[in-house]
Amino acid sequence: MSLLEPEILSVTETTRQIKNLVEANFTYAWVVGEISNCTMASSGHVYLTLKDDAAQLRAVIWKRTASQLKFQIEDGMEVVAAGPVEVYQARGTYQLNIEQLLPQGVGALELAFRQMQEKLAAEGLFNPEQKQPIPQFPRKIALVTSPTSAAVRDMLQVITRRWKAVDLVIVPVAVQGEGAAEQIAAGIEIAARIPGVDTIITGRGGGSLEDLWAFNEEVVARAIFDCPIPIISAVGHEIDISIADLVADRRALTPSEAAELAVPLQSDVLSTLRHWKGQLVNNLKQRARQVRLQLDALAARPALTRPLDLIHNRAAQLDELDRRLKRSTRELLSRYQSETKHLSSALDALSPLKVLSRGYSITRVETGKQNTETEIVKSIKQITPGDFLLTHVSDGTITSHVQNVSQEP
Repeated sequence: MSLLEPEILSVTETTRQIKNLVEANFTYAWVVGEISNCTMASSGHVYLTLKDDAAQLRAVIWKRTASQLKFQIEDGMEVVAAGPVEVYQARGTYQLNIEQLLPQGVGALELAFRQMQEKLAAEGLFNPEQKQPIPQFPRKIALVTSPTSAAVRDMLQVITRRWKAVDLVIVPVAVQGEGAAEQIAAGIEIAARIPGVDTIITGRGGGSLEDLWAFNEEVVARAIFDCPIPIISAVGHEIDISIADLVADRRALTPSEAAELAVPLQSDVLSTLRHWKGQLVNNLKQRARQVRLQLDALAARPALTRPLDLIHNRAAQLDELDRRLKRSTRELLSRYQSETKHLSSALDALSPLKVLSRGYSITRVETGKQNTETEIVKSIKQITPGDFLLTHVSDGTITSHVQNVSQEP
């Protein structure tokens, strides 16, 4: 072959050389850009494009790396991506295999925290009306935390010092590291099933955001929200706040404060009881005095001090009524007697007997077959010879036999 004759390569060879050249020079590249066309495949791999004002670069995040990301990838997000650049020979394309992904302007964990907070807030997990009241006098408290931590020792000391009438159960879990979130969620579910538990405390001492991250995981937040037992969350120190704190029924700034919130101070309870005992005794004494005054007032009434006075008064009233009744009766009888005499005189004046005494008489004729009926004779037409007449005078009756009847001219 002549020196001037060009070397002719196949497509495969050309692509292979490009692959070797690119991959040799970009074994691990750091690229800043804006995410676009982000797609998550059913396999768990994430495919996206990094772009700026003048160019774009295809990129992929394999499933293993994608599952470890703390924040959610979205279009329009400014990120710094790092990983090797690889050439895909079959298509003649190249892409960045992202092994690290950092959001621009904010840390990855902080971004993940914000995204989780917005997601759960939209679902109502932080709503005040969803929170349960913490029992004032708990009987059994479950501590879901590391059994060897300083936080659990602090809580045990505070609780036993403040309120001895409570049982304590420790549900041991890891509070940081791989799988800690799942252990905490499972520990909350176990604590809720322990008979008699009426309060749960979960948390740990302070640390970095990475150390506290297990309490920002969604699985822990949902376990707290779904728990039927009231939960106090105590994660980190005063300046720290976690997703668990926002979902819990009560947030404590420290594990020691969580213990103080969970149980009352025995001396305060005794002082309150003494106060109410004094109030009760005073109220009972005051009530007794009032009742005594009422009884004295009743006892001082004449009906009780001189009971016969009432009887004498009633007897005098009866005597007076009797006198009035008798007087009224006499007056009524007198009036009726006077009226009766007057009516008797009137009737006597109208009586037929009175007329008879002045020389008049009444004649009646017997009628009927048996002569048992009579009628007053007013005309001779009523009389026939042979009739019997009954003549009534003032002092008796005269019976006559009619022999003749004549009519006067």
